[in-house]
Amino acid sequence: MATRRFVVIGLGSFGAAVAQQLHLAGCRVTGLDSSRRNIETYKDSLYEAVIGDARSAEVIEQLGVGTADGVVVSLGEDLTASMLAVLHCRENKARHVIVKGVSDEHGRLLRMMGVERVVFPEKEFAAHLGKQLAYPNVLDLIPLDDDYSLVEMAVPESLVGKSLGQAELKRKLGVWVMGVKETLAGQMHLLPHTDFVLKGDQILLALGRSEQLDRLRKMQ
Repeated sequence: MATRRFVVIGLGSFGAAVAQQLHLAGCRVTGLDSSRRNIETYKDSLYEAVIGDARSAEVIEQLGVGTADGVVVSLGEDLTASMLAVLHCRENKARHVIVKGVSDEHGRLLRMMGVERVVFPEKEFAAHLGKQLAYPNVLDLIPLDDDYSLVEMAVPESLVGKSLGQAELKRKLGVWVMGVKETLAGQMHLLPHTDFVLKGDQILLALGRSEQLDRLRKMQ
């Protein structure tokens, strides 16, 4: 299997963290930043390190964004640089462009330009943390797209001793139980049948829309 290659434009705190994670996953990362200090700081996580201006069409073209598996643009509060970098990426037929958004208006403009995903790290983490604090029975929540998420949570006390057929989570809440994990044995039961009986020491893996999963999380 060929090594995947990504381009990270902007090596501030967010861009550098993404570059480091991609490097740890065995990917080749080309990093661009206008700061020599940032390049020197993170050079060990970069397959290629480029000092340059993200607003320059020539600089973006030299990064080979058109052949990369993905491009991450993270240029802080500089809206002009962010928009121009995205424009030049699109001109070079970059695939799977992900941009760190600055504001809702910035996000709308980026989507109008064809950006596949706009991320707001602080807002998304705050929402995730708030839900974890509000619902301590939830171990993890993984957004799959704008509508559906996957939640990992302890079996609600009201469901202990019931089979999945008796729980009727699909009919009552609209959620699908994708798996049940035995916490002590570490065994995962994928797509369990309706006669599968839930226990207090198990973990549910459920799929649904945000409002459906909210109802599941509120179960006692």
